Amino acid sequence: MSAPEAPTEAYTVLAVPADGIPDVVDTPELLATARAALRAGAGPLAIDTERAQGYRYSAKAYLIQLRRAGASTHLIDPTAFEDGQARADFSEFAAELADAEWILHAASQDLPCLAEVRFLPDHLFDTELAARLLGLSKVSLGALMEQALGLTLLKEHSAADWSRRPIPADWLAYAALDVERLSELREWLIEGLTTAGKLEWAEQEFAHLASHAADPPHVRTDPWRRTSGLHGLRSSAALAVVRELWQVRDALARAEDRSPGRVLPDRAITDLAARLEVDHKTSLTRADLRSVRGFSNRVASRYEAQWLDALERVAALPKSELPPRTIAPDGPPMPRSWERRWPKSFARFSRVRPALIEIAGELELPVENLLSPDHLRRLLWDSPDATTAEEVDARLATLGTRPWQRELVVPVITALW
Repeated sequence: MSAPEAPTEAYTVLAVPADGIPDVVDTPELLATARAALRAGAGPLAIDTERAQGYRYSAKAYLIQLRRAGASTHLIDPTAFEDGQARADFSEFAAELADAEWILHAASQDLPCLAEVRFLPDHLFDTELAARLLGLSKVSLGALMEQALGLTLLKEHSAADWSRRPIPADWLAYAALDVERLSELREWLIEGLTTAGKLEWAEQEFAHLASHAADPPHVRTDPWRRTSGLHGLRSSAALAVVRELWQVRDALARAEDRSPGRVLPDRAITDLAARLEVDHKTSLTRADLRSVRGFSNRVASRYEAQWLDALERVAALPKSELPPRTIAPDGPPMPRSWERRWPKSFARFSRVRPALIEIAGELELPVENLLSPDHLRRLLWDSPDATTAEEVDARLATLGTRPWQRELVVPVITALW
């Protein structure tokens, strides 16, 4: 293991913020005070967000926690500064802190909601990614705090409904503690990365994250195909039921800003669609709808007319408008399907992948951090019979593979081509 030695004493439960529980910043005056304090602070900026996924339709931030040496901790309510817009605009606030390195844990989870309020870093340090590069087996914030600092974080409010107002005091304490010791964790990880000769790797990874933080979110093709239980359906007619009900539920959830699963559970949708196949039906009725438990819950039952309208639309669809059972993958298919149609690519993958796994093991890092599986698939799928190191390097660079990764993998891939 490349990390520094962990403390040997018993873990201390981190339960109360050192400076007490901060007030929520939810007025222009309080925001101005917080901004001035953070500008005057020194060193990196610890940051975290709290969302209400599982309760709300959107994944927007309902609380932003900030801490900097000399500035204490500030809990910002971004919803209080929307001024009639869908999201607040903190771009000027972010510009005031542009020179600081922002410390986040699992930055890819927080950056999308920070992008919505235009509060993004120019430079960042991702404690989870740093831990992965060190090859640590447990990379959650709680596990790292225990290993690095001998501290235990209480996580009982991690899945709370952070859209609730006022936010309870014990929730605010939890939120403040998530950023209170991030700066110390960063120092511990930097020590480990430096000792392991991986600090430059981490810096390249962090720069990549920061440069793509404002990228628009990926729009998934046919998102309804991710409905739980869909794999058990075989007919296009059943898939059409899922598609139509999913789209109705999505519209209702969006309008109410409610988590789709709290409007109607996924399993209710697929269980109802399965009735077509199990009972050999050509259409579904009100009785079928009411026989599925999920449709009788307090919220779903209010929309019975909409569910029935959706079923009628499905029954009226001609075969030509039924969804196909499968769709072309977004990018290359999975390598296990290459053997018959692209045997040379399959053989090439079968040589390269084990070699990369071996290198990753020697370097003590996950193979997916050595080279993105998607980048490897796109490089090798339906690939030419011959190539050069320069061509492999250029292709991986186009895909976004970082220089440190290319330096390690290009010679191996080229030799095994």
